[in-house]
Amino acid sequence: MTTRLARTIGRTTATTTAALAVAAAAVLVPAGVASAAPATPAGDPAPSACRPANQQATIHPAPGSAGHRHYTVVLSAAPGTSPCLLSGSPSDLVFSLNGSPRASEVAVPYGDQTRAVEFGPGEPVQFDVQVRDSAGPAPANELEFSLHGPGGDVPGGFLARGPIGVDAGIQVGPVTER
Repeated sequence: MTTRLARTIGRTTATTTAALAVAAAAVLVPAGVASAAPATPAGDPAPSACRPANQQATIHPAPGSAGHRHYTVVLSAAPGTSPCLLSGSPSDLVFSLNGSPRASEVAVPYGDQTRAVEFGPGEPVQFDVQVRDSAGPAPANELEFSLHGPGGDVPGGFLARGPIGVDAGIQVGPVTER
């Protein structure tokens, strides 16, 4: 009887210890963190300026050129964020008016797609959106887009607000210093 009781206590202790280890791991490592890349370099407690929640983007009309209207999209990083690198033209552009998508073609990138630009607090960046002149562009006030860094896509979708006219023949320039 004593051996049987000892085995039961041993199994109970082992089961309890295993359950405590799993619970401790769940508390110390939130779901998804183990497989995700760190948002900031080791030792840098500041969140990355390249996270969508840590930036603000606005659309501003810019001087036109022969046959095109231009708009400058300016991205500003939140104070206290750590700088990151961006490169190339934004992609996956979706224009909308008060949340209702506007019909538009795929934007064609132009310019140097390899040059890296630092983005962070006090270091805003910008990119150019060109739209062919036409008699009736569709008005929009929001632009969703994806950004890229030297190593690939920046996770998340970005949103800029401001007046913009949308029509066929959209071209988008690379991210540059402001």
